Amino acid sequence: MNTARDIFKKHQAQTFPFPSCLEIESASGSYIYDVNGKAYLDFVAGVSANTLGHSNPIITNAVKEQLDKYTHVMVYGEYVQSPQYKLAQLLADNLPEKLSTTYFVNSGAEAIEGAMKLAKRATGRAEIISCKDSYHGSTQGALSIMGNEEHKAKYRPLLPNCNQITYNDESSLKNITKQTAAVVIEIVQGGTGFVTPTNNFLQKVREKCNETQTLLIFDEIQTCYGRLGTLFGFEKYNVIPDILCTAKGMGAGMPIGAFISSWELMNLFTFEPKLGHITTFGGHPINCAASLACLQHLLTSDIMKEVEEKEQLFRTHLKHPKIKEIRGEGLILSVELEIEELTQKVVEQSLENGLILFYFLFTKTAFRITPPLTISKEEIIEGCKIIKEILD
Repeated sequence: MNTARDIFKKHQAQTFPFPSCLEIESASGSYIYDVNGKAYLDFVAGVSANTLGHSNPIITNAVKEQLDKYTHVMVYGEYVQSPQYKLAQLLADNLPEKLSTTYFVNSGAEAIEGAMKLAKRATGRAEIISCKDSYHGSTQGALSIMGNEEHKAKYRPLLPNCNQITYNDESSLKNITKQTAAVVIEIVQGGTGFVTPTNNFLQKVREKCNETQTLLIFDEIQTCYGRLGTLFGFEKYNVIPDILCTAKGMGAGMPIGAFISSWELMNLFTFEPKLGHITTFGGHPINCAASLACLQHLLTSDIMKEVEEKEQLFRTHLKHPKIKEIRGEGLILSVELEIEELTQKVVEQSLENGLILFYFLFTKTAFRITPPLTISKEEIIEGCKIIKEILD
């Protein structure tokens, strides 16, 4: 008889030769439970996605309430649906005026694709610049601006006119010219282990884009909805983009993404040609209801105010001779061990010991910590203790 694991490996497309194959029964709060009833403290949150933890009644009730009303009724942009327009309004109320109009999509990669199209449409230019070691998704356009050749080589030819600068290297900004439609940049570089901007780098990119009339696109797919202690990461660095891309945590466990810009720019998709960007399930009412509930709760609670204190708790309780550095900010942290084999051992042994950690795409010597924002201080200390015991 085939086990669930056998069926999973045979009939579901695989992305990795050695998946953990954890068989999930349920999840609640900061914990995931397997089919044997074993509890796992979740330090990953579905890769920065479960903002308010698992099975949070705020999200569950919003989804159930919307489910009883209607699900999908029409392709995006045709009917007036309250979960969509209420979410768009609340976003506009909490964003700068130049980020007043939201186009809802299904994922982060789709948000990037839409933003790239909008930049080309608005500027009439072809070149898109991104950063070395960046990650923006796996679709053809997003892959074209990924900053790692190993992941791109087998899929060429990709989009032409995609070039790179180096994150935190001011001298590379000379590559941004009046032929550049947009610069796409992560607030915190994710794939390479949560590298944060230094020496006012984001401000300098903004200034260069202003000089060349290039649109600045911020990829906040991992940093959105409070993960840095502010609703969006750009607020932390006081730099406003022309287009903002969000996903992951904005859905609190439900699949949703968005790209956000001014009404003037977004309206370019409406004419010449009409239907300049279309999606069937973008802005799905169930997912918008979840995102709206998440956003409302973050804005009316102290969760974001507690992020910095929780970050410091991680830094305090993860002091160990084998931990060489903790990168990142807020609750998007990278623990650098400098040894690939040790990193793999920590992640694998942690799972056995009831703690979920995860890897990075481009660096093999560090592991990620991106727990739900609702994680308790006691749970943070408990998880850090497990990590240090393994390192000992």
